[in-house]
Amino acid sequence: MKEKTILVKQNPILKVVILGNSNVGKSCLMNRFVSNSFSEQTLHTLGVEFLQKDLDVNGIIYTLQIWDTAGQERFRTLRTPFYRGTDICLLTFAVDDVQSFKTVESWKKEFLQYSRTTDVNFPFVVVATKVDLQDRVVSKDEADEWCSEYLNAPYVETSSKTDMNIETAFTLAVEVWASTERTPELKLSHTNLVKLSRPINGNAACPTAEIVSSKCC
Repeated sequence: MKEKTILVKQNPILKVVILGNSNVGKSCLMNRFVSNSFSEQTLHTLGVEFLQKDLDVNGIIYTLQIWDTAGQERFRTLRTPFYRGTDICLLTFAVDDVQSFKTVESWKKEFLQYSRTTDVNFPFVVVATKVDLQDRVVSKDEADEWCSEYLNAPYVETSSKTDMNIETAFTLAVEVWASTERTPELKLSHTNLVKLSRPINGNAACPTAEIVSSKCC
């Protein structure tokens, strides 16, 4: 029996890890982006949580696999194994919590240690949260200057409560990732082709699927 083969190109898949102190709003950031929801009663993340969403950036649909990690020190052994294979890291702090701002650099160091990345241009983005609050203690100018001078990372201010710059933050992160990819092979390494085979007479109840790794010419 002859078969008809259809090749379907999957979206590029990017693993995004969100790091930062407890209570800075990492879960709220992820939930607002993925499901456009916000709750003042969000519970502490225990270990890691995972959500996924497609995002159109400059005409390309990316599938973002977003990992929200627990900020407490006692969960270090639970969260650090998930750093490996990460494409983008969001370093977060709350503008009303100066200590969370001061620890951003230590979160970056922890990520580099446990992810074992050797890429000097790894895409980090610093995300300030809770900018809707009136009692902020970290100014935009201070954070922007510090990120540029010491972290060499772009900076964006957000509010999960008001939905300010939430999609912008993730779009910026993907753009930073795309700008650091130095060869077409690296970009295509995140893409697979799904091969669907179906008998031409259409008698089969459903097609079979086979993952075919993409190759560059």
